[in-house]
Amino acid sequence: MSDPSPVRPAVPVLDVWCELQCPDCRDALDDVRALRARYGDRLELRLRHFPLEKHKHSFAAAQAAEEALEQGKGWEYVEAVLGRVEELDRAGEPFLVEVARGLGLDAEEFDTALIDGRHILIVDADQAEGKAIGVTGTPTYVIDGERLDGGKSQDGLRERIEQIADRLLAGQD
Repeated sequence: MSDPSPVRPAVPVLDVWCELQCPDCRDALDDVRALRARYGDRLELRLRHFPLEKHKHSFAAAQAAEEALEQGKGWEYVEAVLGRVEELDRAGEPFLVEVARGLGLDAEEFDTALIDGRHILIVDADQAEGKAIGVTGTPTYVIDGERLDGGKSQDGLRERIEQIADRLLAGQD
């Protein structure tokens, strides 16, 4: 869910490096929802994939999130999966398709996308970029070139993101 274009966006961008099998990312959902509610279209939140090897279904979940985005419900899907991390741990890929079906997405197309790997390059590119900029865990946020590590603690991160976003938005006037 990324746009690699070098053109400076019209609105500030917050990259959210996430892994859909990560309990810390689930815990960060309230902050992400609050940021989306506060800024709406004035701040672009981009989900960036950083599947961790310790979670065996995280790579498939990242691909599924890309399919959900393609079908028009990217963030809804991400929130639905993160809200049920334990079920993903237990059930794996069938759970990913079940969540898609529950959101009214084309479940057969989800299943096919997971089999044919059509979104692998996006996930690989996100992960490579994350490693290149120093992401080591999830969630990690990047806004205006500043990396904020939420895997250690979420304390104060939303406030710091808001400070940066407010400064960037004030500079657009």
